[in-house]
Amino acid sequence: MPRPPRRSAVTRGARLPDLGVTGAVLAWIGSVLLLDSVRAWDGAEVARQVVLGAATWAVLAVLLRRESPLVRTQTLLVVALATAVEYTFSPLLQAYVYRIGTVPLFVPPGHGLVYLAALTLGRSAAVRAVPRLAVGLTVAAGGAWAGYGLLAAGRRDALGAFWFACLLGFLLFGRNRLLYVGAFVVVGYLELAGTGLGTWAWAVRDPVLGVVTQGNPPSGAAGGYGWFDLYAQALAPPVLRVIAGARRSGRQRAQDLVVQLAVGRDGAAAEGPVDAVE
Repeated sequence: MPRPPRRSAVTRGARLPDLGVTGAVLAWIGSVLLLDSVRAWDGAEVARQVVLGAATWAVLAVLLRRESPLVRTQTLLVVALATAVEYTFSPLLQAYVYRIGTVPLFVPPGHGLVYLAALTLGRSAAVRAVPRLAVGLTVAAGGAWAGYGLLAAGRRDALGAFWFACLLGFLLFGRNRLLYVGAFVVVGYLELAGTGLGTWAWAVRDPVLGVVTQGNPPSGAAGGYGWFDLYAQALAPPVLRVIAGARRSGRQRAQDLVVQLAVGRDGAAAEGPVDAVE
């Protein structure tokens, strides 16, 4: 009797509850931000940052085990890109400033969790069942937030309006529109929680031109974050091809080495008797 086909890692991962992953990530983000906001004992700040950073990396590693190589690569690319932006725009340019004066250790892996939560929310059965409604609600909620920040808030938010325009572009022309729906929910939650607890605060104006006003947080932050998603999705396939090519090349070199060693041994064995006769 033939055996049933073996399920791939992607198939096994798809059977796990995506909304459960999204909820777990949101809960973890909230817990880390809350723990970070608690007053630390003298000299304990470094230890707290190390523990929160290591724990967040561990959570990301566990959640990525259920994902395909493509998603893992996308997530790690987001971590790399977002970390470079973090160190450029926070301690260097001070577009926003963290409570501890530099980028907390939990932020780089946290970006990976944010991407993973947005991805799993967008591909969940509940959201995929009503894609037009999900996009429509995102546009309505994001537009209301951006309009309030630009026209009615005590602190004008021009950057948020610009980023909302970016979000509209991703929703209209992006390959995975529901990913950006998930990003709007997850990034909005992250920014409101982080600024509300005082983990970071946005400057009143941008540090480059000095004329673009910024909310705390900017209303359309998901639109700014969407650029990480866009680049990660574009770069992941060629990165995987390069890795696969390097592996094939390595295997070929290993095989060639084995053949050379085998040929060398055969030659040595053939010469032995001749030497004895001589």
